[in-house]
Amino acid sequence: MEFSIKQGSPEKLKSGCVVVGVFDGGKLSKAAQVLDKAAKHALSDLIARGDMKGKSASTLLLHKLAGVAAERVLLVGLGKVSELNNKTSLEILNATFKALNATQAKDAALYILDEGVGKDGGWVVKQAVFSASGQAFRADGMKSKPSKPAALKSITFATLDKPAAALKVALDQAAATASGMELTKTLANLPGNICTPTYLAARALALGKAHKSIKTTVLDEKAMQKLGMGSLLSVTRGSEQPAKLITLEYSGTAKTQKPIVLVGKGITFDTGGISLKPGADMDEMKYDMSGAASVLGTLQAIAEMGLKINVVGVIPTCENMPSGKATKPGDIVTSMSGQTIEILNTDAEGRLILCDALTYSKKFNPDTVIDIATLTGACVIALGHVASGMFANEDKLARELLAAGEQSHDRVWQLPLWEDYQPLLDSNFADMANIGGRAGGTITAACFLARFTKDYRWAHLDIAGTANVSGKEKGATGRPVPLLTQYLINRTATK
Repeated sequence: MEFSIKQGSPEKLKSGCVVVGVFDGGKLSKAAQVLDKAAKHALSDLIARGDMKGKSASTLLLHKLAGVAAERVLLVGLGKVSELNNKTSLEILNATFKALNATQAKDAALYILDEGVGKDGGWVVKQAVFSASGQAFRADGMKSKPSKPAALKSITFATLDKPAAALKVALDQAAATASGMELTKTLANLPGNICTPTYLAARALALGKAHKSIKTTVLDEKAMQKLGMGSLLSVTRGSEQPAKLITLEYSGTAKTQKPIVLVGKGITFDTGGISLKPGADMDEMKYDMSGAASVLGTLQAIAEMGLKINVVGVIPTCENMPSGKATKPGDIVTSMSGQTIEILNTDAEGRLILCDALTYSKKFNPDTVIDIATLTGACVIALGHVASGMFANEDKLARELLAAGEQSHDRVWQLPLWEDYQPLLDSNFADMANIGGRAGGTITAACFLARFTKDYRWAHLDIAGTANVSGKEKGATGRPVPLLTQYLINRTATK
């Protein structure tokens, strides 16, 4: 999908389809008024007959209007101005691209920025790009007969007046972010027999070759053993697939600037190990590497942007499988930090690989560390599929992530990280247990990770409820790439 911004009059643009808005009650937007005049009031006549009332997210497609250069005109209902908000704005954008994709138009010009669709132009551009790219994405590449790609290939955000320079910046950032989301979804949707730790490592190396600003390093199990990563290696013991520790160092500015480290959980398939999961929906455990996929997608996005910031991606990746060699409940392992862990449940494995990766992250002398993980089912119960869970050991960092989530509409909700919860992880036999019981499961998982992050600014994102959807629309969402890229963009603005 190609995106651009262009100033022009709607009746003169040669396009597969021109899109203009109609407010509640049939009031034409500014661009629609210009189009109506050129078409000898054809739009006004339609509205007078009641064919378009301007109801929010309604659409009406018109063909070959006299006086209009475009092949088609799409009228989109904008509803009442007083009722425009994030939710209605996104519904309008999604309805717009659904209607466009139902045509054979190869390109379209959208006059939606002048009206704002409830938000500033930059926000509208970003959300429109995400919507268009999301609807164009295909997840059936492994079918013997994949579906045909969408006909719509090019989208122009058209304006009556000269577009502000900030809109071009917003568009470029959105396009790069959408590309990163596509990589994230592609990787997360792959089955576990293809997307193994070795496969993820190969994709990371390819990303480094594609972008000179990224240096990729892959450590094998022998190297991890030398580093003392007993916790991470305990998870992979039951698998025949070798574990990998992947690092991607993006250099966007002077080496003197401390990097932001993104740590992504990369369990390429999670059976639960000896604490075996129920069989129903176990196929969705291929999504347990969505944190890792989001790190790769974010690194690709900022490399395409050329963002002036230093970022390191750290991806611990392995399978969690049952076998005669697998770690058992009650086993005690020693983490890279030297702290010992009693493994009461082998299905609480994500924190076991993350804790060693978080300790490893100290070597980069980070400004901030953010880990991203499909960590707990409890987070889905707490927040559903709308917001990702967020924890932070600094209030300023929490506010920064909350703000980036609102800006990108990839929202998070902060949960407590109080010391009151730490005793739930007490063990009679080791420094800590890897679970704290059913109560507050998302919180105790974060409290576990907090024991390995005392030396730097740290946040934890639990994306168990937002990384993918189930049911008929099953598939990866690409979240939280928009949140992470927006956070990094904001950080460049504060330097």
